[in-house]
Amino acid sequence: MINNTTSESIWFDCNRGCTVSVNPKTGEIDCNYRQGCCKLGDYNWLKGVTQEQYNDLFEVRFKNTRKAFFVNASGQGIKTGDLVVVEAVNGHDLGIVTLEGPILARQMKCKHVDPASTTLKKIYRKAKPLDIAKWQEAIAREQETMIQARRIAAELGLDMKIGDVEFQGDGTKAIFYYIADGRVDFRQLIKVFAEEFRIRIEMKQIGARQEAGLIGGLGVCGRELCCANYITNFQSISTSAARTQDLSLNPQKLAGQCGKLKCCLNYEVSNYVDAQSRIPKVSEPLEFQDGPAYLVKTDILQEVLYFSYEKGSLSNLFPLAASEVRKIIMMNRNGEKPDSLKTEPEPRGPQFVSAVGDDSISRFDKPKKKNRKGRSGRGNRKNAKPRPGRQSGNPSKN
Repeated sequence: MINNTTSESIWFDCNRGCTVSVNPKTGEIDCNYRQGCCKLGDYNWLKGVTQEQYNDLFEVRFKNTRKAFFVNASGQGIKTGDLVVVEAVNGHDLGIVTLEGPILARQMKCKHVDPASTTLKKIYRKAKPLDIAKWQEAIAREQETMIQARRIAAELGLDMKIGDVEFQGDGTKAIFYYIADGRVDFRQLIKVFAEEFRIRIEMKQIGARQEAGLIGGLGVCGRELCCANYITNFQSISTSAARTQDLSLNPQKLAGQCGKLKCCLNYEVSNYVDAQSRIPKVSEPLEFQDGPAYLVKTDILQEVLYFSYEKGSLSNLFPLAASEVRKIIMMNRNGEKPDSLKTEPEPRGPQFVSAVGDDSISRFDKPKKKNRKGRSGRGNRKNAKPRPGRQSGNPSKN
């Protein structure tokens, strides 16, 4: 994307949540934090609130969903959006500050990090132009390195898939994210990688859902993938969640972009389980005086069951509330039969009520004024009496 006002070429690095531009006069690389591209981003609803114990604690984001907590040991004033050089296991890394202040207490609690007992790594300083230039050089090597790493793994016959490569800020180390169903022997692979790329190697195994979070994208709902938006702890998902919600067991519809069952299948399971607890189990047809009625379908959330006098037929369905079905089952057990299903009143389950109501959208338009004056004038002319000195019809000549 070209910025016409400054004549600078600007491109978006959504993997790290920033925009990158090059100053045509000085040739320096400028990076700015862009919150809209930040994966697993959190809204700081405690912005402006200060607590001394969290003044020097910051959340720093690296590539995609990798984040960590650091303590400011530089003595510089650091705020959200700053690019900082931080401590790493070997050398140093470069990331973007994404959170600060008391909101970190809740984030640390979610990640099970206790600042009192955990030794946090340090923030050395704000990133200088030379640090940013070296960081961008390392980023430029990631795509080519990933392609070569996949080729080497295939030549060695390893049953694994390398999904992403992340270089450290100083360019001396790279993290290789891979997916594998079983155990993989990396001894030969790491030797080949070290000779080929001349860097320190770290292999990190991830799952299919974590890979989808790293890559990102849009789901069938039209929104950002939940694994890239906010999910950090993945729960087990089974087809029983789909059965509970009476969904079609179609693998193409139930699977997400990761190839696994969608995480959103678990979102409404508790509501359906709660509704099903109030729906009686119908194991045999209901007995009425005009014949047996067979259960055809069930609306779980509405708590309404549909019956038909013809077994397996979807025509002439009669709805019954779950509470009424329970009463009829008890009557059948006592040898009693209701008169007829056709005389039952229409059940009313939980209804959705809109805050706007069912009014027409045209209620916002101004009503058109009718020209009543003209109509009344025409009506008066028909019934008007002739004026004195004039006669109806053609006037006579004197």
